[in-house]
Parts: sequence; structure tokens; C-alpha cells
Amino acid sequence: MSNIRVVSGKARGIRLKTVPGDTTRPIMDRVKENLFNILGQAYVLDAVWLDLFGGTGQVGIEALSRGAREVIFLDTARAAIQTIHANLAATRLADNAAVLRMDAFDYLQQTKKLFDVIFIAPPQYKRMWVDALLIVDRHADELLQSDGIVVVQIDPKEDEFLELQRLHQFDKRTYGNTLLSFYELAAL
Repeated sequence: MSNIRVVSGKARGIRLKTVPGDTTRPIMDRVKENLFNILGQAYVLDAVWLDLFGGTGQVGIEALSRGAREVIFLDTARAAIQTIHANLAATRLADNAAVLRMDAFDYLQQTKKLFDVIFIAPPQYKRMWVDALLIVDRHADELLQSDGIVVVQIDPKEDEFLELQRLHQFDKRTYGNTLLSFYELAAL
């Protein structure tokens, strides 16, 4: 497993722990840097993020390091939750984070919190991104700020067209074996 680190912001350069085993797929630093370049400050500074399948927590931690107001991390695996806590402690960014060990799909259907960014990067090849995106689409008005976005990170081989009601894809970038898809609320 390659080393992962915080790319920019107040925790820049701090190395992050990875989740033991092969249940997570950490985003490469180069892809993470491109993601944040695409998002710009508008979706980071003072923004509220949901890191839906937290894994190492590195994307949400990157957002916090760059000035996000709050990040909620979700994962069901105990090892991932412990890794997120350890990484938040190492970066001293825990004050603006909540780490929840619960099912992402249940959370999406019951929370009443509005997010500026929902980041979906589930375990590979299980179509979990489809299920998560369809729930966000169905509950978009209860989950996303009016100018909020959803970012999906998957392997390009997993990509498929989805019939969405409230969200529309406005950008898509491929970096090797990583595809980033960007969605926003469609105009009514």
C-alpha cells in the first residue's frame, strides 16, 4: 500500500494511516489533488461535507485541512473507524469532524442535515455507488444545499448510466483506474 498524506492546508504533508487489509481503496494523492483543484475553494472553505464510505478518512481530512467547516465520516468497519480517528488525531482536525459507525444507506435516508459536498467512494464492484447515488437523488432536497454537489469515485469499469430525477452529471474525469463523476441539482 502506498503512503498517503494530506496534500494541502494546515495539515499538509502529514502521513495518514491506511486501513489494514484490502477492504478500502485509498485515492491516490495525484487524483485527490486534482479533485480539490476541480472543486476550488467554493466547495471547501466553510463547507459541510459527508464522507460516505470513510475508509481512511483521507478525502474528508483533506477538506478539513483546506478549511471545511465540518466533515461527517461514515463507515461500518471497525478498522476503518479506528483508522479515521487515528488520522484525525494525527492531523489535529478532530474538532470539526464526526465519525459515525453506521450503514451509509440508513444514514442517507434518516439524516436531516444539508451538505455542500457528498463524497461517495464505496468498496469496488458492488454497485454500492449506484444505490447511494439513487438515495441521494431521491432525497436530494433533504441532503444537499441548493448549490451542493455529489462526487462519486469509482473504477471506470463500474461506470453506468443512471436515470436520475433531481441530480444531473456535470463533469466526469478519469485518472488511470479512478473515475470521478460530479453531480449537482438539476434546475426545476
